[in-house]
Amino acid sequence: MGAQTGTADNKQAAAEVKATEAEKAPQVAQATTTDNKAPAADAGAPATKSKLWSYQPIKAPEQPAVNNKSWVRNPIDAFVLAPLEAKGLTPSPDADRAAFVRRATLDAWGVIPTPDEVANFVNDTSPDAYEKLADRLLASPKYGERQARRWLDLARYADSTGFQNDNTRPNMWRYRDYVINAFNQDKPYSRFIQEQLAGDELWPDNQEALIATGYMAHFPDNHNSRDLIQRKYQITTDITDTVGKVFLGQTVECARCHNHKFDKISQKDYFSLQSFFANVAPVDNIPVAKKGEVERKYEAALAKWEEATKDIRDKQKAIIDSVRDKAEKHHKERYLTDSREAIFKPKSEWNAQDRWVNHRLAHVTDQASLAAFLRDAAESKGNDKDYSPEIVAKWEQYDKLSEELKKFNDLKPKNSSAEISAMTELGHPDAPPSYVFFGGDHERPLEQVQPAFPEAITDEKPDIKPTAFSSGRRTALANWIASANNPLTARVFVNRVWEEYFGRGIVETVSDFGKAGQKPTNPELLDYLADNFVKNGWSVKKLHRDILLSGTYRQSSAHREDVAKADPENKLLAVFPRKRLEAEQIRDSLLVASGKLEEQVGGPSVFPPVPANLGAGNQWEVSKDVHDQNRRSLYVFTRRSVPYPLLETFNMASAQEAHSKREVTTSPLQSLALINSDVVFGWSQALAGRVINEAGNDETAQLDRLYQILFARKATGNEKETLQKFLNSHEKIVREKTAEGKFAVSIPTGLKSDQKLDPIRAAAFVDLVHTVANSNEFIYRF
Repeated sequence: MGAQTGTADNKQAAAEVKATEAEKAPQVAQATTTDNKAPAADAGAPATKSKLWSYQPIKAPEQPAVNNKSWVRNPIDAFVLAPLEAKGLTPSPDADRAAFVRRATLDAWGVIPTPDEVANFVNDTSPDAYEKLADRLLASPKYGERQARRWLDLARYADSTGFQNDNTRPNMWRYRDYVINAFNQDKPYSRFIQEQLAGDELWPDNQEALIATGYMAHFPDNHNSRDLIQRKYQITTDITDTVGKVFLGQTVECARCHNHKFDKISQKDYFSLQSFFANVAPVDNIPVAKKGEVERKYEAALAKWEEATKDIRDKQKAIIDSVRDKAEKHHKERYLTDSREAIFKPKSEWNAQDRWVNHRLAHVTDQASLAAFLRDAAESKGNDKDYSPEIVAKWEQYDKLSEELKKFNDLKPKNSSAEISAMTELGHPDAPPSYVFFGGDHERPLEQVQPAFPEAITDEKPDIKPTAFSSGRRTALANWIASANNPLTARVFVNRVWEEYFGRGIVETVSDFGKAGQKPTNPELLDYLADNFVKNGWSVKKLHRDILLSGTYRQSSAHREDVAKADPENKLLAVFPRKRLEAEQIRDSLLVASGKLEEQVGGPSVFPPVPANLGAGNQWEVSKDVHDQNRRSLYVFTRRSVPYPLLETFNMASAQEAHSKREVTTSPLQSLALINSDVVFGWSQALAGRVINEAGNDETAQLDRLYQILFARKATGNEKETLQKFLNSHEKIVREKTAEGKFAVSIPTGLKSDQKLDPIRAAAFVDLVHTVANSNEFIYRF
């Protein structure tokens, strides 16, 4: 994780990685030992049954008796209130309605509400006003977009592979859209799990379920890796670690190199869990079953590029065809020994491991790979046995054609497709063998293992039923994880949702429910939520609704000295916790305020403008359609090597691994990014224009409207006085600079045609708007 340390908000992240980092130290000694003989060690010894709290069955706790019964709006409140009363504390009064609707909209949608949405709720005197608000929020497509962003953090979602080439993955946006739709449709979380881990096995004819397996396919990938056996091991390791962390809240990765130092998870447990994924392989060329506008546009653009480049590509192919046998042999020989054993084996003799290697080879081999034979031979200066004047001429011709081909790059579609990516088992039920590896070194196998669940968590054995096209292993795993009897799955998920609303999980280490993680601050509440979640059919929307309608969530965030003394970290929630907006919430809310946000749901990822000095070259080619530039941040292309700068400054998720919790750092760069960004300033100009259009020329009304848009309230008398002084003094500065010819005036944009403004005063107002939009109150929710 791209952690930045030094703030109190990083305590949770530090606690989560503390145990893992401590365990990494001895791994170096194991990995670098020169003794290649696998020792007869007990590294894979089975774990004994653990008594850890999180491994115990979920039991519906009895709702506690409380004195202040009138405060309890649903059972959540009783579980929160009981510890408060035991401490002699009382809950905070309700937040005012305007603050509440801003809070709830930001939490459920990820953007600020409009002034009309605020007014409608504030003025709703019906007894079910809060219920209607919650139902409206949960019924909107924006809810699915907000929840998808949280899940994509955990799925290490990216539109590119990472490593030095960081190739584009043009199909991955389909997985993002699958997640959005799953939350909007309130797909049961149990089904959500099953589709992502075994959709291809359980529902092979359902393309949505195939797309869902993209969850496993988001591993960072080095396409140029020459050790395909190691690459397979690294991919299955990534999947195993991610599944353990995300679904089970377990740091299983610690047991890859040695028995877990804290939890009773052995190396054997780890590799038995990894063996569920031993036969999976990414497949990126499955045709889309039902073509829509995206696919038709893509095919039209591709056809245009193919027609324009046909002559060049045919000439290149003819050159490669003249040396194809040698080129293929040259390419295959660049792989390491254990990979070559499978690569040069006749197809009739392939086993499951050989199939994976050769499938991978086909996936990463293209014409450019074969052209490397010509380049290497031609540039060898006679040292290569295949060097000849003829080879030199062919390489020069091929290279010249490649340069000509680049001239047509603008025609070629870059981030869309007519295909889907999925993880499948290549149509075979047999899987490669799995072993415990000494020190996690895949070249030092110990005992062979079969798929099994961690013994410390359960005595249950996997019910594996192979099919004609798949091993059936992941179905068994998915069914166990999605079972109501699994002690971890529901607890881990409801805790993540609680953390989303309150900034801190009931278990603070949201991805570590092991011994090294934090214990729950309110175990009865955690089990109530988990039990109720399962009883409600794993409905995520019902879970969100219960939290939104609780008295706990409705509390004011105003500071209370009695709470600060009795519960300085506010773990008991006598006060609603204030929270800095996440990176996407800041950008998207600025777009909403300026009236620029494009609300299209789904589709290929987009490239908004970036600073000119970013230097990303063809890795970040800004979208030509201005509408695409103003899409929600969820749709911004996630390139692992080039994070979108504005989001990165505010602690966006790292796509390198499952990102459990957003860090919150405070640095001068954040203020500088907002103040100096041409894009953000452009939004401020548009916001200024919107304010003037909606409030007219009365400056007092303009200040009220600005505050209504940004903060869901009117400006106070003192604020208006301060802002008016700023406006007057800044107008003088602008007039002086423009008179000297040293200042370009930036006036509001999007004004109605009949608006007549003093451009100097209007420019000062733009700067006022820009300043207010960059205030602390805007980037926090209270």
